[in-house]
Amino acid sequence: MRVNGTLINYYFHCKRQCWLHGNRINLEDNSEEVKIGKAIHEVKSQNSTNSEISIENIKIDKLTKDYLVEVKKSDADVEAAKWQLLLYLKILKEKGIERTGKLEFVEKNKSKNKTLIVNLTEDNSRELDIIISKIELLLEELEVPDIINEPKCKKCAYYEYCYI
Repeated sequence: MRVNGTLINYYFHCKRQCWLHGNRINLEDNSEEVKIGKAIHEVKSQNSTNSEISIENIKIDKLTKDYLVEVKKSDADVEAAKWQLLLYLKILKEKGIERTGKLEFVEKNKSKNKTLIVNLTEDNSRELDIIISKIELLLEELEVPDIINEPKCKKCAYYEYCYI
């Protein structure tokens, strides 16, 4: 499986979740949190042009003259969302399209801002290449990574797989 935005996000969130999704074990269709996220994307993209654009193996929420916009339900895992957005910026740049990244959070829990601006630099582009390599190695592992057993697990689409 080619590394996409979801795998990048899951890698930062939980290596087990990343491995399961990357090895085609999908429990997201049963998750209320995932359904809410999809509904938010639908509402945000109504009456909007340049939204939900598929390029290769990624789906971009919105592309404007200045920004590549990624919409997230909450700011619960900003680092994961940032690296997902950086992957999208890098893929666009490889196609000759340079934009500034903008993360938009519908619910803000941990930060004061509803938006976060992200720029692709040479440094974070190189770091992204390393992260992609690590994800590829993770997905080749024969055994699923251990459960992290953190409070965020209770809202995870894979909760039943890990705990029941």
